[in-house]
Amino acid sequence: MTFHINPLHASFAGEVIGINLSRDCGSEILGYLREALDAYAVLVFRGQLLSDEQQLLFAQQLDGALHTKTGVAALGPNRFGNEAITNVSNIGDDGAIIKSSDRRSQYALANRLWHTDASFESPRGKYSLLSARIVPEQGGSTEYADMRSAYDELDLDTKAIISELKAHHSIAYSRERLGFEFKANEREILYGTAYPIADLNQRTGRTALYLAAHASHVVDWPIPDGRLLIQDLIEHAVDRKFVYTHQWKAHDLVIWDNLTTMHRGRPYDCYADKREMRRVTTLDC
Repeated sequence: MTFHINPLHASFAGEVIGINLSRDCGSEILGYLREALDAYAVLVFRGQLLSDEQQLLFAQQLDGALHTKTGVAALGPNRFGNEAITNVSNIGDDGAIIKSSDRRSQYALANRLWHTDASFESPRGKYSLLSARIVPEQGGSTEYADMRSAYDELDLDTKAIISELKAHHSIAYSRERLGFEFKANEREILYGTAYPIADLNQRTGRTALYLAAHASHVVDWPIPDGRLLIQDLIEHAVDRKFVYTHQWKAHDLVIWDNLTTMHRGRPYDCYADKREMRRVTTLDC
């Protein structure tokens, strides 16, 4: 079997050539992909005709436990009958496009903010696997930011300031930034948790910024000061030199490491064009 990776950006992201994830899931392939994720953080696979079951199985084989406490679960059960599959789509249970007045549509708009999947859970999200089933003709790309390179280019004073700091992450906070209103019981479910802002990967020895739109405040700092610091760090991290933009094709699968990247969806005509995407996220256990 011959496979290789074509780099897609100067510092991270690569397209994997020669692997069919519906059948090539042996220990050699899985080990190769784990090492590739350490190196590239974002891996692109084209032409992957995966069923939901195959996507779930591959994610479990790659990294074990799956994330099921997704924020959208607070709004009710998903259309797949399995909370490990996140519906990153604008399509409802009846196969029609979700209307703009629907809470699910309003909730999903926050995916356009820079974020990290499941940073609001303990354990947090590790790898996300997003499968494109239907893509719009225009728009709907996904941008990824390399948080390792962003950390590397911070000045020494900033690195010293953030070295011992934690940020509290809550998906309720990121949604409410756009005006989404939660019920009292929903907010309680989505309280969140805290993680270090400068996150050392013991396996690779590299430190990455760990931030997201979910980061509501810096622990033990005044709220305004912490939010300004988080804003400054995110603005630094999403400088175009740190960003790879993925233009989706039907049956793409993209895997990324949430511990070393942020990402955001880009606009498309979500009230006219169907976009069917399914995400599975593993846990950092």
